[in-house]
Amino acid sequence: MSVSRPAAVIVLAAGEGTRMKSRLPKVLHEICGRSMLGHVLAAADGLGPERTMVVVGHGREQVTQHLKDTAPQVGTALQEQQNGTGHAVRMAVEELKTQGVAPTGTVVLAYGDTPLLRAETLSDLVAAHEAAGNAVTVLSAKVPDPTGYGRVVRDAEGAFTEIVEHADATEEQRAVDEINSGMYAFDGALLADVVNRLSTDNAKGEEYITDAVAILRGDGHRVDAAIARDWVEIQGVNDRVQLAEARRLLNDRLLTALMREGVTVVDPATTWVDAEVRVGRDTVIEPQTQLKGRTTIGEGAHVGPGALLTDTTLGDDAVVCHAVANEAQIGAGASVGPYAYLRPGAVLEATTKVGTFVEVKNSTVGEGSKVPHLTYVGDADIGTGVNIGASSVFVNYDGVNKHRTIIGDHARTGSDNMFVAPVKVGDGAYTGAGTVVREDVPPGALAVSAGSQRNIEGWVRRKRPGTSAAEAARRADEDDQRR
Repeated sequence: MSVSRPAAVIVLAAGEGTRMKSRLPKVLHEICGRSMLGHVLAAADGLGPERTMVVVGHGREQVTQHLKDTAPQVGTALQEQQNGTGHAVRMAVEELKTQGVAPTGTVVLAYGDTPLLRAETLSDLVAAHEAAGNAVTVLSAKVPDPTGYGRVVRDAEGAFTEIVEHADATEEQRAVDEINSGMYAFDGALLADVVNRLSTDNAKGEEYITDAVAILRGDGHRVDAAIARDWVEIQGVNDRVQLAEARRLLNDRLLTALMREGVTVVDPATTWVDAEVRVGRDTVIEPQTQLKGRTTIGEGAHVGPGALLTDTTLGDDAVVCHAVANEAQIGAGASVGPYAYLRPGAVLEATTKVGTFVEVKNSTVGEGSKVPHLTYVGDADIGTGVNIGASSVFVNYDGVNKHRTIIGDHARTGSDNMFVAPVKVGDGAYTGAGTVVREDVPPGALAVSAGSQRNIEGWVRRKRPGTSAAEAARRADEDDQRR
């Protein structure tokens, strides 16, 4: 069934969340690469609403800034005093009116601390709401343990009659496993009216949006409940334990989706991916691997074990093992690790190799080139078909400024080289072992900087008498004399 575009989605995110015991507002705590609020907004965005309004209160400066950075199209309404959910919705409706928007279509109400909520569930809610012509439709769920939740009560024919809070429920009603999630689809015009009729005649003296259901039903309007397909989606997160549980559930959901699209995940229990990660088919993800941010991996790649990739692009058939990459680009067929570190700006072109204990920063390694061992490459451009010798350092910093090093195509550099930038090694050039390259090397030239070796005979026995080295040297001298 096609679903009309909702007039608005209102997301309540004004609460303090004291049980999180955090300086950070509850809804901004991260789960799988997004804030909890970000996940809810992603679900809401799937409906294509005309307006999305987030009600802010506690920590509003942080929440508002977060929205500016991540969802600038979303509006905010301020709930200065947290006087209940009904009051929060009224603040959102009044803000919409201030902007000249009178919601006359469907208005969806959600909460900023339900990161497992999916767009499909909200779409089902809206479809059920509009198909039945309801004034309000409650999103309900059947849960294993309904203790503490408001129960959805139905008559003998299964029609919705009321919501009864746990404390007020009879024993028979407490046996009901269908609960109120607190999320709703409203007729916008009726919502704009009913939020002005909510009472504070309750123990907390607050306005509850739950009361709107009874008011609308009392007015003779049609009210119903739509059951969510998966009850875990409606769970709110109130403390760090529930945050970890939600992260595990969401991670499992993301990994399942990848596996169904042709990705092999060897050990889902130790593999973590963020919501915006994309992985091509026939890629293998080994244990103890984390894919974070907007990391994108091509087809047939092999990642892990023990890889951490953040905002990194990995080409088809590339291999990354026991390595860390942050904002890097790794070309098709490239090999990285074990124990390599790619920092922002590292670009490895196709079929390159960056090996053990190599660090690359703000540098390009050309197609087919190799940096196999124990090397730091910073602020450099390495051409195609190059081999960089072990234990080399691209000396890019003079204490004030950074400078670049250029290595030409098919150059061969010796082990333990220092490239003191700015410097250029020409195409096809060689450098000797231990060379400190301070000046440009012409194409096809050999650069060496070490002087001739000089041996000082007997130095150890004279200068280090009594040491094990001196004793070993003495024995060797005596052996030579006996021969």
